Amino acid sequence: MIQYYYEDTDFIFKGKTLCSRWLRLVAESEIKRIGDISVIFCSDNYILDVNQRYLQHDYFTDIITFDYCEGDRLSGDLFISVETVKENSIEYGTDFRDELNRVIVHGLLHLIGYDDHTEEEIAVMRKKEDYYLSLRELL
Repeated sequence: MIQYYYEDTDFIFKGKTLCSRWLRLVAESEIKRIGDISVIFCSDNYILDVNQRYLQHDYFTDIITFDYCEGDRLSGDLFISVETVKENSIEYGTDFRDELNRVIVHGLLHLIGYDDHTEEEIAVMRKKEDYYLSLRELL
């Protein structure tokens, strides 16, 4: 089950049903199934606190993914800073909704097992993001 939460933000995510259906499609395409996934939309300060408290990182980020997967069942928490996503959409010249969807699927791809520490991993991750974003447009 995919659930959506809000922490320290006025942002309201519209399209939860479509997003959940899309994320199930992504999981199935990767031969995985959806377990318990929480998507938590939050502020920069909230995600910074999470980053400092649990990862000992002292910087802002657009997403933090906590992986609780077991076998082929995807479970985890996706903390998404709405403020940083907005800033990134301006910086990259993308639509906010498109950037938000990219970050959401990025978090799911981490749960699936993709990483982004090396240039090669980043390239694979970006290719997967682009592919699944194109599928979303078909729903």
